[in-house]
Amino acid sequence: MRELRLELPFAYDFDRALERLSLDPLHAVDLSDRSVRIPMPEGTIATVKARGISESPVFEITDATEAQMRLIADLLHFNRSLKPVTDHFRKTSLAHLFEEHKGTPLVREFSLYGSLMKSIIHQQLNLSFAHTLTSRFVQTYGEQKDGVWFYPAPETIAQLEPASLRELQFSTRKAEYVIGLSRAMASGELDLENMAKLDDDEVAARLVHYRGVGPWTAQSFLMFGLGRPNLFPLADIGLQNALKIQWGRPEKPKTEEILLHLPEWEPYLSYASLYLWRSVE
Repeated sequence: MRELRLELPFAYDFDRALERLSLDPLHAVDLSDRSVRIPMPEGTIATVKARGISESPVFEITDATEAQMRLIADLLHFNRSLKPVTDHFRKTSLAHLFEEHKGTPLVREFSLYGSLMKSIIHQQLNLSFAHTLTSRFVQTYGEQKDGVWFYPAPETIAQLEPASLRELQFSTRKAEYVIGLSRAMASGELDLENMAKLDDDEVAARLVHYRGVGPWTAQSFLMFGLGRPNLFPLADIGLQNALKIQWGRPEKPKTEEILLHLPEWEPYLSYASLYLWRSVE
């Protein structure tokens, strides 16, 4: 284990990133300390703490191996400049939004399995109860180490029957989806790590093969599990409401109207999605 001091050569607003992470009660975020403790795949915990300001970002990363530091850089968007994104949107209809939230990164979920489970659990629920249900799932079947929660292993959930999750207030169908996907992963049929080698369409095509995974869930996994930069979930109510406000409309815009704007925002649709979500969170 070692400590690394990292300076980024581009604007990066870690405080806004922490604010968004803190919406999920399972994340070990300390807003006053400007830090987050990240569960590593090996079962250890790494800490990332901000020392600089958004225009001159400096971070201290502790309790991480060299390989884990590379993973952290990828999870937190330290290894890709946000300047091309900002420059692109200065020429679009979302310019004011990107100026207001300048330097906000697209942060990945800390676990690919957790990302997919979270997307399934959050389907068709208000955000408050979605976080409550996800917390019950992790706190019942996962593990807590030194105040940091780790998602359960797929093998653990694969052994359950729907009745076990029903006790946590899962619907029968959602319990079946979560268990079915976990069984596919536990058996090796579904390899989420291998998804990183595939393009967006291939990932979505493989995921929607499974019960409970529709386009919204597949896009959520692509965006927050794999960190793909060019996704815009058209069916997302939050995005529709954000655009309604941005465009000063009495009603949510229709899909056809939103589609007309996507070419203007490409190839960074995921950032348009993120910044629109941030505008209403």
